[in-house]
Amino acid sequence: MLPIARVGERLGIPAEALEPYGHYKAKLALDYIDSVRQRPNGRLVLVTAISPTPPGEGKTTTSVGLADGLGRIGKRAVVCLREPSLGPVFGLKGGAAGGGHAQVVPMEDINLHFTGDFNAIALANNLLAALIDNHIHHGNPLDLDTRRITWKRVMDMNDRALRDITVALGGAGNGYPRQDGFDIVVASEVMAIFCLATGLADLRTRLGNIVVGYTRQQKPVTARDLGAHGAMTALLREAIKPNLVQTLEHTPAFIHGGPFANIAHGCNSVIATSTALKLADYVVTEAGFGADLGAEKFVDIKCRKAGLRPDAAVIVATIRALKYHGGVDASNLAAENVAAVERGIPNLERHVNNVRNHFGLPCVVAVNHFSSDTDAEIAALRRKIAHHGAEVVVARHWAEGGEGAAELARAVVRTIDATPSDFRFVYADGTPLWDKICTIATTLYGASEVIADTRVREQIRKLQHDGYGHYPVCIAKTQYSFSTDPQLRGAPSHHVLNVREVRLAAGAEFVVMICGDIMTMPGLPKSPSALRIDIDEAGALLGLS
Repeated sequence: MLPIARVGERLGIPAEALEPYGHYKAKLALDYIDSVRQRPNGRLVLVTAISPTPPGEGKTTTSVGLADGLGRIGKRAVVCLREPSLGPVFGLKGGAAGGGHAQVVPMEDINLHFTGDFNAIALANNLLAALIDNHIHHGNPLDLDTRRITWKRVMDMNDRALRDITVALGGAGNGYPRQDGFDIVVASEVMAIFCLATGLADLRTRLGNIVVGYTRQQKPVTARDLGAHGAMTALLREAIKPNLVQTLEHTPAFIHGGPFANIAHGCNSVIATSTALKLADYVVTEAGFGADLGAEKFVDIKCRKAGLRPDAAVIVATIRALKYHGGVDASNLAAENVAAVERGIPNLERHVNNVRNHFGLPCVVAVNHFSSDTDAEIAALRRKIAHHGAEVVVARHWAEGGEGAAELARAVVRTIDATPSDFRFVYADGTPLWDKICTIATTLYGASEVIADTRVREQIRKLQHDGYGHYPVCIAKTQYSFSTDPQLRGAPSHHVLNVREVRLAAGAEFVVMICGDIMTMPGLPKSPSALRIDIDEAGALLGLS
């Protein structure tokens, strides 16, 4: 690794604009960010993927490899990624810093605590929760209805036992007993606000707009009404500064913020992406999970709020993932199966169609290469995708680093130069909330209809009536399928999207529609990654990847 000041030099960042956290990571000063705001933007490349599968597609690895590949062909590039959540690190997924020869470093620091941003976000969230209960304990002058409190506590760990709990048992001195629950930090509105804010003033305003519950007259009560937003902003004062690290090939990397795309908007911070665009020729950023989730929210939430306009997209696929979508069991994906690849390609085709024809972005399909891939399987993929107008490139960045992604980088540059972006949103601001859900479901997911019970429909009508109808919607659903059933692989059509819960995120300025059985506090799997993580006698970490 290079000292972090030398990484900053590659972007023209003066040493005094960096606030080092040790030798190899630093935060970027806000006054420096303000000083570069008037510079022209570089090119913005969105990395997304097909619907995820248990083996994983390597989207973060591909993002890192592409940024290194751009450097190999003489472009000044930055990669902008989300910070890993400790829930998946110790749960099913493991670390989220890339892998092989295409990863960001120091990997151990990034995966474990990093610069403390997630801790600050959790503390700000839970300070607000404590102030709500304290307000009620001391007389409740705002007349907050204890049955209509919507604000939850959070922690950055998968813990299913905390989804629904009873709090404040033990007498009047401990508050009032009520049903409550925890979400994971990455699902919190504070995380969403953190990633959408353009600076400290905007952060403070958005935090003040958080609706924590309703009075007995059903009027909203905000964090500003409680006087909480100033202290919350103080807790986030350092965290809001983007984190600068590097790849194994010393490409600068901003890693900042980390909402999940299946339950939140799934993009790194606006402040990191916007700053990177002022410093580099090409900025590679990743949106979580498949293009139906992360890419749609990147387009309809992040780009809409921040005024960003991507120039192209890369859709990551693997041969083994296509075989999985073609019906092959996860234990048999290494064996050649051209027919299964062909059966699974409709999933990729729908994502390509959505990116090109509904987001208006030219795209490249990146085949994240595995040693078990065969020439016949790759040929079948090229043949099936040929008529979609998206170049297919086999990328070997995991094994070969930037050199293995150089051809992908050339393809991205060719695509941007040859095909100007016709970027557009999936729906207009003025479209009613219900119609926004229906548009996403029928246009992108292939659903035949959207349903909700009377209570949910009434909540949506009330939000529309109360002036929130211009907000974008953030659909929370399983990442494993276009539908709400994770077992429906491929490209299912004529399924039904069931909206079972609605949550207003007034500070983040979107409305969350929770669909199917998705949980905002995940649980650990039967064999979590935590069981394989340890340290040796010298204190070196083991089992973290």
